[in-house]
Amino acid sequence: MDAAQILMDEHRVIERVLDALEGAAARLDAGEEIHTDFFLMAADFIKRFADGSHHNKEEGVLFPAMEAAGIPNEGGPIGVMLAEHQEARRLTAAMRTAADELAAGEATAKRHVVENALKYVTLLRAHIAKEDGVLYPMADRAIQGDAREEFSQAFKQAAQEETSQGVFEEFTALAEAIERESAR
Repeated sequence: MDAAQILMDEHRVIERVLDALEGAAARLDAGEEIHTDFFLMAADFIKRFADGSHHNKEEGVLFPAMEAAGIPNEGGPIGVMLAEHQEARRLTAAMRTAADELAAGEATAKRHVVENALKYVTLLRAHIAKEDGVLYPMADRAIQGDAREEFSQAFKQAAQEETSQGVFEEFTALAEAIERESAR
């Protein structure tokens, strides 16, 4: 399924940011000075790409097609993915708030930045593994016939809109900037 490949390619970019975020959080926890802009930049990437672009394609196109093919939302894999998307949003917002507090000199904010960043990294790595290894193959098997063609067209349209706007390239460049900033 072309959609799965696009989503997995996006996962690879997200994983690059996860690696940089984990490294920066560990260094901050160890007492190194990490500029708070790094965590704000990472939170922006997460909100706009991982959640805004990637999760929107899943929630707006993939999950409805899976449900229509008989895969349950409630008590099923889609519901688990949606709950994890919500938790990821919560952790990202908490990391952003803590980074703002750290920049303002709040004493306990460093611990909150580290905790929320590392919890986000752990959640997303497990989430990506489930999607790549279980959910996308399940969707590929379940969505068949006319439904598959409708899904493919809807997904291609969503992906083409982003391609015409240079979304993937923009966020790949942002991931590279985050990696560079993390290495400083």
